Amino acid sequence: MARTITYREAMKEAIREALERDSRVFIMGEDVAHYGGCYAVTKGLLDEFGPERIRDTPLSEVGFTGAGIGAALGGMRPIVELMTVNFSLLALDQILNNAATIRHMSGGAFHVPLVIRMATGAGRQLAAQHSHSLEGLYAHIPGIRVLAPGTVEDARTMLWPALEDPDPVLIFENVMLYNMQGEVADDLPAADITRAAVRRPGTDISLITYGGSLPKTLAAAEELSKGGIKAEVIDLRALRPLDDETILASVRKTKRAVIIDEGWRSGSLSAEISARIMEKGFFDLDAPVARVCSAEIPIPYPKHLEDAAIPQVPGIIAAARAALG
Repeated sequence: MARTITYREAMKEAIREALERDSRVFIMGEDVAHYGGCYAVTKGLLDEFGPERIRDTPLSEVGFTGAGIGAALGGMRPIVELMTVNFSLLALDQILNNAATIRHMSGGAFHVPLVIRMATGAGRQLAAQHSHSLEGLYAHIPGIRVLAPGTVEDARTMLWPALEDPDPVLIFENVMLYNMQGEVADDLPAADITRAAVRRPGTDISLITYGGSLPKTLAAAEELSKGGIKAEVIDLRALRPLDDETILASVRKTKRAVIIDEGWRSGSLSAEISARIMEKGFFDLDAPVARVCSAEIPIPYPKHLEDAAIPQVPGIIAAARAALG
């Protein structure tokens, strides 16, 4: 039986399920308990599970992320919530120098089964210190897995396999998706967090994206279809490691690709994907790989400037038509 819920509700259900399934699971972060989370994802869970498992922390990302790493090393399965990706930079030392390296530096003797959730992206007029998309930065780091659920179904089903992973997993939740509604079945299987997904099949061009840009890309594909253009939409889902097989299979079919990435263009995840297509699929291409990225500026506060700074449907359509000549 299918139900319609929001992305926010799907994340909460996923956390509740994990807490019920495994007594080692707990969640910690700023305002996750009494306030219910900055985006209300954990609202009500304190009453259900108590303060030992829904834990408010001081405003010290480096401190409580480190505590999460220690708890994971001690046999727990912590979920650390960082309020926004911008603030995650305060915990970058813990993520890069500790969580991502302990397995390697211990010769495989120790694992860090830690999940870190964080809000990412622009669109809510939260200005430059709360609105950037830094997923590509973390996808650069060996030793961690990076996920970006772009659908309600993935929000519901990615957390448990992430908690089962013996290594650190970062989950990026785009702020513009929390109110998005979608259907989920009661008996959904856990997501395959290693594979991209073809969200819309097509034969003329591959539109490759993830997270908050997925709904926009699907809307662009629908608009392109009115002109007879059959665009295939690839939802990356996993940003590290990337699913090269699905990406290249799509490009092999369509011969053209546009990558839509809310990160900045220079040194971006889109640049890495473009390079992989050129390295492994160059002779399949009939046109250069194109990219639609955020403007290389701090995200503005005014709504019209914020909208202009990040990928939007008209820009995706224009890039696709240009690639098709």
